Amino acid sequence: MAVGLGTGVPWVMCKEEDAPDPVINTCNGFYCDAFSPNKPYKPTIWTEAWSGWFNEFGGPLHQRPVQDLAFAVARFIQKGGSFVNYYMYHGGTNFGRTAGGPFITTSYDYDAPIDEYGLVRQPKYGHLKELHRSIKLCERALVSADPIVSSLGSFQQAHVYSSEAGDCAAFLSNYDTKSSARVTFNNMHYNLPPWSISILPDCRNVVFNTAKVGVQTAHMEMLPTNAEMLSWESYDEDISSLDDSSTFTTFGLLEQINVTRDASDYLWYITRIDIGSSESFLRGGELPTLILQTTGHAVHVFINGQLTGSAFGTREYRRFTHTEKVNLHAGTNTIALLSVAVGLPNVGGHFETWNTGILGPVALHGLDQGKWDLSWQRWTYKVGLKGEAMNLVSPNGISSVDWIQGSLAAQRQQPLTWHKTYFNAPEGDEPLALDMEGMGKGQVWINGQSIGRYWTAYANGNCQGCSYSGTYRPPKCQLGCGQPTQRWYHVPRSWLKPTQNLLVVFEELGGDPSRISLVQRSMTSVCADVFEYHPNIKNWHIESYGKTEELHRPKVHLRCGPGHSISSIKFASYGTPLGTCGSFQQGPCHAPDSYAIVEKRCIGRQRCAVTISNTNFAQDPCPNVLKRLTVEAVCAPITS
Repeated sequence: MAVGLGTGVPWVMCKEEDAPDPVINTCNGFYCDAFSPNKPYKPTIWTEAWSGWFNEFGGPLHQRPVQDLAFAVARFIQKGGSFVNYYMYHGGTNFGRTAGGPFITTSYDYDAPIDEYGLVRQPKYGHLKELHRSIKLCERALVSADPIVSSLGSFQQAHVYSSEAGDCAAFLSNYDTKSSARVTFNNMHYNLPPWSISILPDCRNVVFNTAKVGVQTAHMEMLPTNAEMLSWESYDEDISSLDDSSTFTTFGLLEQINVTRDASDYLWYITRIDIGSSESFLRGGELPTLILQTTGHAVHVFINGQLTGSAFGTREYRRFTHTEKVNLHAGTNTIALLSVAVGLPNVGGHFETWNTGILGPVALHGLDQGKWDLSWQRWTYKVGLKGEAMNLVSPNGISSVDWIQGSLAAQRQQPLTWHKTYFNAPEGDEPLALDMEGMGKGQVWINGQSIGRYWTAYANGNCQGCSYSGTYRPPKCQLGCGQPTQRWYHVPRSWLKPTQNLLVVFEELGGDPSRISLVQRSMTSVCADVFEYHPNIKNWHIESYGKTEELHRPKVHLRCGPGHSISSIKFASYGTPLGTCGSFQQGPCHAPDSYAIVEKRCIGRQRCAVTISNTNFAQDPCPNVLKRLTVEAVCAPITS
């Protein structure tokens, strides 16, 4: 059918080894150098080079070091790969209820070179840009021939491309995850860091090494804005009217998405039970236990209108069993279970068959009669919340209920509560986010537009550091353990009016809306750490023209965000400094003029460059030692 549309361009199918001609089968993954298409005449295409990984509520954040990503791309190109497409190159936001998974966060930042807020993530963006530039310099040789591969050592190889016109490009690779290698290629010596590839567009000069990052690292922070939230008002979701005309009743437990048709994340399962006055637990005996099994994704238990317990699955274990003691009274008791979906399934074998909701069994244990299975009782179903039906989130629907003033609402952090306030748009043009740290779980809207689901689930994981070398997998480089998986929620400025923006929050568990604030994302500092012999793209072709040129010395380049300039130099050392960005220290060798020279070049400017050479720093602070220039600079708004 696809081919029959006659589009005039080839079709590709990723992860489909038996794609029939003329469709081209392609690769998705962290690495695709081992991939070959199913016919020799098809180009080798990498449709998804994974720049990071998605996050799930309750899990840590995932980071993929750019040295490894650049290494993966260089491995693919050196082997003869034709095309690379990054997934994601620009992170994004799953607004509304579009986050899938289930359990995928509203943020889909993905540690991408351009982040969720549209800002450049350094060093990832800059290092990849230099990689692409270096590959582009090899273009004529790359498209003229297949590579000739030779061994340079037990874990080292050379891939050489040469054309009849005399073009020559080489990729020198070191697959050793622990040790650097000194290799000989074309009678020249080259040092290759662990797990890296050097690119030589003329088969002589190294213009790029995947493990040597020469671009700055930018530190981003969420800073307060001048946007004040005006007084908060609240409205309790009405759970007394669960019998209205929008309900239906049947025997047994139903699958949630079949009932809601995804019109809402919420589905009520309600049943009534009669408890005889002679039950032992009514006379001081042990309370009965409610045990329910659900296929996901979260459930809140209400006994006679009171929230008595909540339970949540995870992306790995969507199904779970919830057990709690329940305090029933003699006569008729209402058990209302609010089942909550956290995104539709979107990947996995036959995911259309995955169930959501409470499919049972649901049973009471510990009554005088023993176990009472409620699964095939009469159950009443209600799709969604009263507040959703009344469209409380929109500026038009807001007046359809009586709201309680904030001071009263704050004292009684109720579950299933709607909160609203107004705020004015903050000045400036930095990207904005809502800080939801004081809240539990729910959804949030601005001017009737859904920002998405929020959930301050704390991240479980292993955040024990991260080395770029060795095969990358998502568990490898984790961040944010012990913090909420997602604290900040992106607010597009285009959704805001200058004044009187309506913010509505629906809170399932009971949080403190007075702690919600609007913050802005800003680059607060930049670091660079570059060796004196860092590969430089300007140095290639030097000997091609028969005249010796001045060797272009590498430079440290620093750049603050728009409207910001370098206000101070927090650290500067030409020599052998120690530490990492944010915690640099002087080492045994240090040029005394380091601070003065960097300050003179950079203070008051949005961007600056400092050459790494002995002459620039007036001396060689330690002869015969490999030196580097390390700088940390503070960025501040330019005041008019």
